[in-house]
Amino acid sequence: MRILTVLTYYRPHTSGLTIYVERLARTLAKRGHQVTVLTSQYDKNLPREEMVDGVRVLRAPVVLRVSKGVIMPTFGYLVWKLALENDVIHLHLPQFDAAGVALRGRLLGKPTVITYHCDLKLPPGIFNRFVNQVVHVMNHIAAIFTHKISAYTEDFATHSPYLSRFAEKVRVILPPVELPKASQSDIDAFGVEHNSESRRPVIGMATRFASEKGVEVLLDALPKVLDQYPNAMVLYAGQYEDVMGEEAYLQRLLPTIQRYQADGRWKFLGNLNLAQMSAFYPNLDVLVVPSLNSTETFGLVQIEAMMNGVPCVASNLPGVRQPPKMTGMGEVVPIGDADALAEALLKIFANPEGYQGDLDEINKTFDPQTNAQAYEKLYKELMEELS
Repeated sequence: MRILTVLTYYRPHTSGLTIYVERLARTLAKRGHQVTVLTSQYDKNLPREEMVDGVRVLRAPVVLRVSKGVIMPTFGYLVWKLALENDVIHLHLPQFDAAGVALRGRLLGKPTVITYHCDLKLPPGIFNRFVNQVVHVMNHIAAIFTHKISAYTEDFATHSPYLSRFAEKVRVILPPVELPKASQSDIDAFGVEHNSESRRPVIGMATRFASEKGVEVLLDALPKVLDQYPNAMVLYAGQYEDVMGEEAYLQRLLPTIQRYQADGRWKFLGNLNLAQMSAFYPNLDVLVVPSLNSTETFGLVQIEAMMNGVPCVASNLPGVRQPPKMTGMGEVVPIGDADALAEALLKIFANPEGYQGDLDEINKTFDPQTNAQAYEKLYKELMEELS
């Protein structure tokens, strides 16, 4: 099959959405399909076209940014051209341009699929509220024209106002998760480099530094944890500087973080590559996902941690609470509740043996091959229906 994948940001931009799409596109290419990704040239240093892991990546030039969105004058032309050349159109939302792409798929009789990754909730402000509404309308129109919509979990699909409105089109497909296996020497070296004092326990967080991620919830939970475990520390993996639209959020929390940095209780690691992430997780005692709203719908990092035997504490958000519930490897806490987060961490530290899961089953369930096969089945069903 020839598969056109469309999304606003693609790799090397780092987010759960871009990682998901990269894994799916790469796996489909390995399975013999022709995969083209149409995305934005959000960084002018990125090539307009390249082949990456067997996937053709086309980037439309950006002339203007609108909040976290982009304006691409040639995007419409490229969509028409590529829609004609491909058998299937696969959109990844939220995306401002989704409605036009889905309409083209409908007009051309091409099977069109949406993967709905999360809700869009921009930082406070009158303009951002307007942008939110525009994108919501575009996503709604896209759902009308598309043939099927995939969601990570039944939990999120049921609770999402967007997905529940189009319930008859929804197909649940678990996300793809994979990491290379780190050697013990690499794990040990990572620990020496980033935790030279051998502090324990180690709390991990792996995400962009953004207001919806709930970093302040972890900061507010730390005093109670440190009362019982004064040698504890936080390793924070992910971009924390120059995150689009989040500069004020960093500045607000930075004074507190710097106090913890001063005595070695907090360390920023920046963006880590896959090999580094593989060494990061085994150096943790727990991973936290204290997200605050439905811009987080699962938390792929939870499964990555669990594949390395590391339990997680997640917010009680639809979808986000599913990894601990599915595997038994963690705790679920009320959204934004720092005291509950602290209690969950202390509970895990006191009884780590009680949070061990079936790692082989976790790897099998979230194997990218399993995810790609589910999409192949969906594509073929739609092609037969429309033939």
